Amino acid sequence: MLRKEGTTAEDAARRAAPRRRSRIVTRLTPRRVRVRLTLLYGGLFVVSGAVLLTITYVLVNRSNGMLVFSRGRSGPSGDANARIYTGDGASPILDRFAEAQRQQAQRQHTLEMNRLLFESGVALAIMSVIAIGLGWFVAGRVLRPLRTMTSTIQRISAHNVHERLDAEGPADELKDLADTVDGLLGRLEGALDSHKRFVANAAHELRTPLTVEHALLEESLIDRDATVESFRSNFERLLVLSEQQARLLESLLTLSSSERGLDRREPLDLAELAGKAVLGCREQARRRGLRVEAVTEPAGTCGDSALVERLVANLLDNAIGYNVPDGWVKVVTRVVAGEHAVVRVTNSGRRIPPERVGRLFEPFQRLDRTAADGHHGLGLSIVRSIAASHDATLNAHARPEGGLVVEVAFPLRTVESPRARHHDGGHRLPRTASVTAAGDSTSR
Repeated sequence: MLRKEGTTAEDAARRAAPRRRSRIVTRLTPRRVRVRLTLLYGGLFVVSGAVLLTITYVLVNRSNGMLVFSRGRSGPSGDANARIYTGDGASPILDRFAEAQRQQAQRQHTLEMNRLLFESGVALAIMSVIAIGLGWFVAGRVLRPLRTMTSTIQRISAHNVHERLDAEGPADELKDLADTVDGLLGRLEGALDSHKRFVANAAHELRTPLTVEHALLEESLIDRDATVESFRSNFERLLVLSEQQARLLESLLTLSSSERGLDRREPLDLAELAGKAVLGCREQARRRGLRVEAVTEPAGTCGDSALVERLVANLLDNAIGYNVPDGWVKVVTRVVAGEHAVVRVTNSGRRIPPERVGRLFEPFQRLDRTAADGHHGLGLSIVRSIAASHDATLNAHARPEGGLVVEVAFPLRTVESPRARHHDGGHRLPRTASVTAAGDSTSR
């Protein structure tokens, strides 16, 4: 037991050693980029200079300049290696003289090489200091656009999100970074504007029924001649207003939950969900004198069945609510190109300007500005949000004869696809759904 505990402690110590070394390296590394770049530039110069001086030292050391003696005549003056020719059998005096000259030349060469090494080292040290200074200056010039962008971004808030970096200069990496940040700020500005409009419209939609409720209650309290019938009439109107507010709040909650993405994913069949939605809306269609036709084929996909069912129900509710007497609604589910499970809702109705189709999928957008029919303009925006959370493609266009065609293409469920799992582990898909209309395009 003691041996096992000792082994465990040793393993823990070995695992902790790399973390300690990493912390030490992190602590010793300069935190400012300018300092790191300066050290990098200076280090590269020192290494390059040292290599250059080493090569020079080796080349100079090879040419030793020694004197060579042999029998013959004197060599030409100015030769790098002076030669004195004395014949084959030189006298001992000349041999001793030649040896002394060689030793003197060797000592002189050693002194010159030491002097070359010392002076080269001094020159390298001086140039290293100059290189570090130049590296500090160059690093500052390189990082100046980044400091400008940083200060500008820190100054931007929700009140001045319209400002941009507007970087000038060559089309390099820094210019690309500035353009990317400008694009991000543009998308952020659009999202903030959309959020502000959404909040304002939601407040308006909630304030109107509250004002009417307050008026009805005040009328009941002020009217001294009120009867049971008048009280009952006011209460019925209050009940209708309360139901409308409940539907509005439910729609807002659905829109918010669908925009967060999917927390779970399960196999589902669009044909089955469309059948349920058609059964649920037949009574409403009958009261309005509309014909509802369903042509459903199995079309499997993966997602949140409650949200997808709400998507189909909202499409049907929109098709029925904005129809004409003796009109019709057609629901189709099918598989297209072996890649998409499609639900398509087509309805008759009034003619819709093609340029307004894309706007219908924005929150609180209606063909008519009145909400007396109980529609708050959130149905199609919920459809778009649910489609986006399922990575589906949303296409819509106005019919020339009147009415609207809306088609949602979900990724087809396959055995090999990871989308066929019941749960996705909290993974959320990118928001890529788009609304395409004749002459208009909206994406989210």
